Amino acid sequence: MTTQDDITTTTPRGSRRRAWGLFAIVAVAVIGIDLAVKEWTTSVIAHGEPVKVLGGLIYVIYARNSGAAFSMFSDLTWVFPIIATAVIGWLLVMLRSTVSVPWAVALGLVCGGAAGNLGDRIFRAPKPFHGHVVDMFSFLDDHAGHFPVFNIADSALTVGVALAILLEFTGRRRDGVRVTGKDTTPDA
Repeated sequence: MTTQDDITTTTPRGSRRRAWGLFAIVAVAVIGIDLAVKEWTTSVIAHGEPVKVLGGLIYVIYARNSGAAFSMFSDLTWVFPIIATAVIGWLLVMLRSTVSVPWAVALGLVCGGAAGNLGDRIFRAPKPFHGHVVDMFSFLDDHAGHFPVFNIADSALTVGVALAILLEFTGRRRDGVRVTGKDTTPDA
């Protein structure tokens, strides 16, 4: 159990306005970059050969995914827009108490990633709210043989969640307070 002595109450590094602004900038940047790369992929790569990057470490290919990660639940495409909308709503609720700049970045990455893939689900073929997500990055293979194909939104989601976990484990709270992790209560 954590006692009051275990909490370092330093002044938060950023104000709520700065955190919210940074959240918005990160989320909009992720959405914009994701959309631009997806449009380039559908207009250029879909009609040509895969592009080899970093000597073949990464290939840019064209793939469509109706499911979640690893193409799981591809017959439940209609569920993913509901989940993404709920996640975005939950992130906005979390943002209300956020003044921490690192937390704002983490939440912005997750929100931008969720919104980027939500856009595909709503607006791409085969029909609204059943759209397939455009993926384009493949490791070590131009046909996605070694690792699942992913996109910018997926990357932002992964990095955002990893950052949030790191912040949580290091005791950094969204309100700017840092918990040191010392437990001074005796064992019962």
